[in-house]
Amino acid sequence: MPQAKILVVDDEPDIRNLVSEILADEGYSVVSAKDGETARLAYAAGSPDLVLLDIWMPDTDGISLLKEWSAGGALACPVVIMSGHGTLETAVEATRLGAHDFVQKPLSLAKLLATVKNALDSRARKAAPSPTVLSSHHAEPLGNSPQMQLLRQKAEQSARHRSPILISGEAGSGRETIAAYVHRLSGRAGDMVIIDHCQLGSGNARKYLFGDSSGAEHRPGVFELANGGTLFIPEIQQLSPDVQDLLNMALETETFQPEGASDAKSMTCRIISSAPENLEALVRNGTVSDQLYYRLNVLPLLVPALRSRPEDVPEIVKYYAEWFPNQEKLPYRQFSISALNRLRNYSWPGNIRELRNLVQRLLILGGDGEVTIAEVEDSLKQNATGIASASSPRPGSFDLPLREAREQFEREYLRYQLIKAGGSVGKLSESVGMERTHLYRKLRSLGIDPKTVGSDGASN
Repeated sequence: MPQAKILVVDDEPDIRNLVSEILADEGYSVVSAKDGETARLAYAAGSPDLVLLDIWMPDTDGISLLKEWSAGGALACPVVIMSGHGTLETAVEATRLGAHDFVQKPLSLAKLLATVKNALDSRARKAAPSPTVLSSHHAEPLGNSPQMQLLRQKAEQSARHRSPILISGEAGSGRETIAAYVHRLSGRAGDMVIIDHCQLGSGNARKYLFGDSSGAEHRPGVFELANGGTLFIPEIQQLSPDVQDLLNMALETETFQPEGASDAKSMTCRIISSAPENLEALVRNGTVSDQLYYRLNVLPLLVPALRSRPEDVPEIVKYYAEWFPNQEKLPYRQFSISALNRLRNYSWPGNIRELRNLVQRLLILGGDGEVTIAEVEDSLKQNATGIASASSPRPGSFDLPLREAREQFEREYLRYQLIKAGGSVGKLSESVGMERTHLYRKLRSLGIDPKTVGSDGASN
């Protein structure tokens, strides 16, 4: 998207300048900000098409900025989180607040540019509202653990009725997959249409939901597009009070009236929604309207966390190990028995979403042959879950200021990886997933000279 305006927010001058230069070379208009306050002003004044936002900054962290910018119900533009230190929970929180995606530092140039293009393409698609319908990856297996057999049975019973279904569970646990499963079982002729929270926050929520007949040509809303099918409302706790009132009115009357229309239309779609497990607390504190909650929670379904059903992990791994080669042309690799056993015993704080990303990473960055347990261990470490043994001694870097601790870790990490690569920056670039130009700059900033590092780990 030429001349799209991108706001780059990062307190590290080297990263901020490098990213800005790369994006400018790609034809984008770039504005940069060195801290939270500067970012606030640039965001308010510049109307960016995309924000690349660092998590850790000296005054205001990226999550706090994201909360501010999404307080009105949705973000005005896509936001991509950049962090080499945020945990998976931080990434999930950013996604919950509306972030489009997140990229890990050290940044891969190819990954960064692909993410930027995807985010801007997404914004362009949303500029002309159209329904998001069920996509092919929802054929994901549900699993055959006792918990999922019970959930499947309840889903099958619920599919026979038209009453609203509320699916709860942890983020990434597969709530949309269960919604798609119910939709397929119901045998409804229409599509499963998924509500887009970005559209709801655009100031045209009523038109997006119910349609617009005020112009020369009628534009249907998602309720009308889902007629005869299913309307899926993800993360109801993210709905603004005004949108909750609109939905509550439609559910109460089972009708909706397009903007500018004189007559109401009958609602013929099935309503399925999703929410986190603590939804009752959100109802008590007023985040979710109690009236809307009771109208949506007629048939409740709870999706168990992946860690509670480890016997389902191999089946889901196998599915994605085949899905990515078929859909994204990645190389096919079989997982060894030891690798699968390690994945079975992992805690999966990010649930199926984390597993999916891990499989994708192993297929992209791995070599030939089957996936080994060593590769799995390395990839799990990169997930940066922040889980450490309570008995582990506290690293000395914990007593340093954050910036110094970060630099110390990066220096030790890159030196270790450089030794493994035999002093080859090319091999180092591949192993750590960092574009070579950026990698040279990072090594210089940390005082590491590749020429003085030998393959045996000693300085020459």
